[in-house]
Amino acid sequence: MTPLELLATARAPDGEELRLMRRGGDFMIVLDRNELMNTRMSGSERALATMAVERLGNRAAPHLLIGGYGMGFTLRAALGVLGPNARVTVAELVPEIVDWARGPMAALTAGCLDDPRVALTLGDVAEAIGPARAAYDAILLDVDNGPDGLVRADNGRLYTAKGLAAAKAALKPAGVLAVWSAAKDPKFGARLHQAGFAVDEVGVRARSNGKGARHTIWFATPR
Repeated sequence: MTPLELLATARAPDGEELRLMRRGGDFMIVLDRNELMNTRMSGSERALATMAVERLGNRAAPHLLIGGYGMGFTLRAALGVLGPNARVTVAELVPEIVDWARGPMAALTAGCLDDPRVALTLGDVAEAIGPARAAYDAILLDVDNGPDGLVRADNGRLYTAKGLAAAKAALKPAGVLAVWSAAKDPKFGARLHQAGFAVDEVGVRARSNGKGARHTIWFATPR
């Protein structure tokens, strides 16, 4: 069996250690014993982007906010279906994630962070949402394992009633809030409804070939 290599480590904001691992050509980002993401399973992260853009229709110059970068699957998928006049702001909280994208995973990154449509900000995506008013056509959130906040307890504030109200205010008319989760969460779906969104909950397989675990994406549009 091909050995598992430790390539680099970083500290999550709560102090937990993130590890970048590689086995052969596959990369993994691991927290404790939890594999947060890997290059073998990117289907649902890509769907987060493509399905959100599809729901926007034919807008001439849409502005998307993506939090966070991860392994870049959502960003690359978005760039693949957006036109030349689109803008994508990416908020990534852990600087080393960007270092890894430009370093050990540069071939996977494929230059997406240098696309002229992309603006990268190092910081909490909540800070990009909070002061914004009708700024984004879509907000795509994949900052943790879902609304339960595995990596960082503060991530949960994005999914509270207050956080959802801020996201709603930050969206342009008929904009889309798209939230990725590793598992179903009926309470969060109900919270989206209570926050004034029309909600479409979609189950998407982890792998692009339609196999693997079934992840959940909520597509929410202000009513």
